[in-house]
Amino acid sequence: MSTRTISTNQSTTPATSVKPTELTVDDITVIDSKLLKRAVGAAALGNAMEWFDFGVYSYLAVIIGKVFFPDASATAQLIASFGTFAAAFLVRPIGGMVFGPLGDRFGRQKILALTMIMMSVGTFCIGLIPDYSSIGIMAPVLLLIARLVQGFSTGGEYGGAATFIAEYSTDKRRGFMGSFLEFGTLGGYLLGATLVTVMMATIPSQAMLDWGWRVPFFLAAPLGLFGLYIRLKLEETPAFKEHMDKQEALEHSKPRLNMWQMLVKYKKQMLKCIGLVLIFNVSNYMLTSYMPSYLTGVLGLSELTGLLLVMVVMFVMMPLTLMWGHWTDRIGRRPVIGLGAVGLIVLAVPCFMLIGSGNMWAVFAGLVVLGFLHTCFSGTMPATLPALFVTDIRYSALAIGFNLSVSLFGGTTPLVTAWLVDTTHNVMMPAYYMMGAGVIGLLTVLTLRETARKPLSGSSPAVASRAEAHRLIDKLRRQHGRKQQPNTPQTV
Repeated sequence: MSTRTISTNQSTTPATSVKPTELTVDDITVIDSKLLKRAVGAAALGNAMEWFDFGVYSYLAVIIGKVFFPDASATAQLIASFGTFAAAFLVRPIGGMVFGPLGDRFGRQKILALTMIMMSVGTFCIGLIPDYSSIGIMAPVLLLIARLVQGFSTGGEYGGAATFIAEYSTDKRRGFMGSFLEFGTLGGYLLGATLVTVMMATIPSQAMLDWGWRVPFFLAAPLGLFGLYIRLKLEETPAFKEHMDKQEALEHSKPRLNMWQMLVKYKKQMLKCIGLVLIFNVSNYMLTSYMPSYLTGVLGLSELTGLLLVMVVMFVMMPLTLMWGHWTDRIGRRPVIGLGAVGLIVLAVPCFMLIGSGNMWAVFAGLVVLGFLHTCFSGTMPATLPALFVTDIRYSALAIGFNLSVSLFGGTTPLVTAWLVDTTHNVMMPAYYMMGAGVIGLLTVLTLRETARKPLSGSSPAVASRAEAHRLIDKLRRQHGRKQQPNTPQTV
């Protein structure tokens, strides 16, 4: 008697939705560990490249304001500098709308290589722009154009990188593998911040103003070429291959959803994505992009002191991000995200009171607590967000939802908080802003279903070996047997 097997080429329903007694080893995706490590490394490297630029720009915000907006006051220069920074986020959803559907149609790997090229070019060009004294108003205009190129390319970067890692990972370790994406974020930012800090400590102020600020942006070219080489060597994700195999096998592939149809059909998942990204990125940009300027421009600390404090905190955050990634595979995504949200609501004000005290140890303690709370999000989101969507629209939906939320709430955080502090003269405004984000994040996490240690929606189960596949089948059949036990007639 032959046993019917289930095709692995399923685009909307994972293999575990069929009867466990019909599941075979061939229905389960076995992930090659070497390919997985390369995929994680390549995705994290691209994110590191993106955040290297953010770190450099944030730590040079005061100098960039002087170079491109010399006629404004010090406060206006800082706001104008952050305004140019925030402008790039306005085009990120457009980048997501372009690169996301391309990634769902032609593959994640190809589009991630393209975004890497564009990011590198945009960053490199910032270093080439003449200052205001040389070409006048064209200097800030060219800066804005370069930032828009960066923003457009970044619109396809995070969604694609998170999708790439999630689809390459095993179900049991998706949280830990995904946390390396944010490990790359922190690493790239820390590299950029460290470079700027060392330069500011060793190069005279006038030399930094004249030419020194350009050097970090020039490094984007070799970093980008290396990242491009790594990404071009990658294979497509198993989940996307599985999806494409089914599309080819069907005589009539189902029509692709257009943008509006996708937004309507998956509106609940989109709203959840936006809510999660809001709390994730408000805490992120508050700590990484706004805090150095807050410490120096608002609280009056020396530039070097402010930079070093944030750098040390980010160094502490790197292993914490991996720790939460590991634990989220054990205890679930929802408890960890919920912990971070409640922490922001309760501790944001006390943390900013410590930071505003002026005592170095108190400032450091406040920053460390905020950093710890942020790692609750950075360690979980790369695995949580891709799991909201099915394979055939995952890249598109995640790129659009992520970048829409970042554009409205994340990237504008430095600009909005700088304006609020300047307008209200209340140095606690950043704390209230984070509390509001915490409330939205907590309400969102209450609507989530747990996805830890489960297959991605629309994909087969993914394991590390055939032996694990056999164990999974045995486990599912035992569970199925226990569920059927009450309905089994008793033997007389």
